[in-house]
Amino acid sequence: MTTDSPTPDTGAELLPIATPARTRAALRTLIRPDRGLALTGVGILVAATAVGLLVQPLLGRIVDIVADGRPAGDLTLPVVLLVAVAVVQGLTTTLGLTRIARLGETVLARLRERFVERALNLPADRLERAGAGDLTARVTGDVARVAEAVRSALPEMARSVLAILLTLGALALLDVRFLLAALLAVPVQLLTARWYVRRALTLYADQRVANGAQQQQLLETIGGAVTVRGHRLEEQHTERSAGRSRKAVDLTMRSVNLVLGFYGRLHIAEYIGLAAVLIAGFWLVRDGAVSIGLVRDGAVSIGTATAAALYFHSLFGPVNAALVLLDDAQSAAAGLARLVGVTDLADQPEPAAGKAEAGKAEAGKAAPASVPRQRIASSEAAVTVHAVSHAYGPGRPVLHEVSLTLEPGEHVALVGTSGAGKSTLARIVAGVQQPTSGTVTAPAGTGSAAAGAGEHPVVLVTQEVHVFTGTLAEDLRLARPDASDADLRTALATVHALDWAEALPDGLATVVGEGGHRLDPARAQQLALARLVLADPALAVLDEATAEAGSAGARVLERSAEAALAGRTALVVAHRLTQAVAADRVVVLEAGRVVESGPHDELRDADGPYAALWRAWSGSRTTAPHP
Repeated sequence: MTTDSPTPDTGAELLPIATPARTRAALRTLIRPDRGLALTGVGILVAATAVGLLVQPLLGRIVDIVADGRPAGDLTLPVVLLVAVAVVQGLTTTLGLTRIARLGETVLARLRERFVERALNLPADRLERAGAGDLTARVTGDVARVAEAVRSALPEMARSVLAILLTLGALALLDVRFLLAALLAVPVQLLTARWYVRRALTLYADQRVANGAQQQQLLETIGGAVTVRGHRLEEQHTERSAGRSRKAVDLTMRSVNLVLGFYGRLHIAEYIGLAAVLIAGFWLVRDGAVSIGLVRDGAVSIGTATAAALYFHSLFGPVNAALVLLDDAQSAAAGLARLVGVTDLADQPEPAAGKAEAGKAEAGKAAPASVPRQRIASSEAAVTVHAVSHAYGPGRPVLHEVSLTLEPGEHVALVGTSGAGKSTLARIVAGVQQPTSGTVTAPAGTGSAAAGAGEHPVVLVTQEVHVFTGTLAEDLRLARPDASDADLRTALATVHALDWAEALPDGLATVVGEGGHRLDPARAQQLALARLVLADPALAVLDEATAEAGSAGARVLERSAEAALAGRTALVVAHRLTQAVAADRVVVLEAGRVVESGPHDELRDADGPYAALWRAWSGSRTTAPHP
């Protein structure tokens, strides 16, 4: 179960946060495969802690020997035993902590893999509504906070809890009255822990949300720096960034004050407990009281009182560590809840009314490792869009009951003014975005690419093309990992990119992307189209896939796109109307509705919305293209 995140002043609909119960359940699931490692590590730490508890009675024995005036030789055995205890405890503690650390790293790796896998399968529109800052904060800050807790807090917490329990047991073995005196500190410690936990979880959750909002603002400001400067919005964006930074700093200072108050209360508990144990020891030794410990007989000696005081003093470290680690634990729990919230969101079924029954992969970006899809066994149409509507929020409709049919092998161009809903419809047909209502069906076995469409029945190429870091061959094989070098060259040749690819310094082995050989927008788009050819989908969706090339590369990219789409069903969001001229049919969207549909010549001569678009577009060119 998840709950909605607190929404900052960004207007974003943040990704959900898992409830504490769901977070604990997810943690148990992550640990379950390594239960043996966990039990072994805890068992070794128990043994190490138990051995370490021999130090205090041995020191008490030395005090009794000295107090009784015995020969110096009587000190040999307890001193040798102290050395042996130190060696054994050091070795076993190291071994136990190593196993606990290995458990933590294994669980952390499993959590990271699951988070990335599920995040890649989230609907794109859900991520867009949340904003990049929220997801970035989770995959960086929250993962880092959980990792820090796993590497430092988890082993220390395990050792501290064991030390506390066994030390209290050792006090009972010496004399139950020492245990009762020590327990006077417990109410203060419990109240302190309760006071802290009730405030910390909400505070740290708010802090993570504020950090996400801060990152979102920085991403928007830096990413749109040219636009910000062009519209002279520097002051406004600076103020927004400063405001969100101030909020994050304010929450950080509140957390610092919370921790300081936490420490102050712990010191009071230590004073009460140690004073009680010392007073009890003084009273018992002075009166020659008979020990009522579980393993001792006779009067309480100075050595016994010394051992009791040392036992309680030794509790300062583990008790304070356990309680102080609540700070890390609460912060890590808040981060873990945000990570689990994402993994749970990916598991939630899509609404039946908005189910797009088409598989998807994105050739211009990374393709999800596994995409659930439902394909209709038989249909005459390659794609059927039935009464699809979509809104990005209440009162923000984009599409209104759009119905559209693409026949097998047909190329359909979507045209319309900016904001007409073209890209939204394209993404819905590709299965990247779910409609608010209506259905999209894509049958199996359609088009010439049906035989190769098992993995990617639908592929989307957008104008936002990413060149992945790695060799050119690795970048191409994202679409088909088993492709041979010959397959890669064939795909590049199909989209007229083989010449420049082989001219690279190392050919297909040339490193491209960040830190490698830079590809201009036109070549990066040809790379995406080559991935489309390798994926060999039944249906290809191009969303202004030639828009980033500029006028110089537009003709080259249009030839590449035409070659990549040959023989397969295609829906093309036309950035240039030359693509509409080449299409079998043109569909005109206006304010989210289909207002015209037909061949280019027919619509151009009909003097309707398309004819107006054609006149405006062709009139802006020196030589108006004509079919």
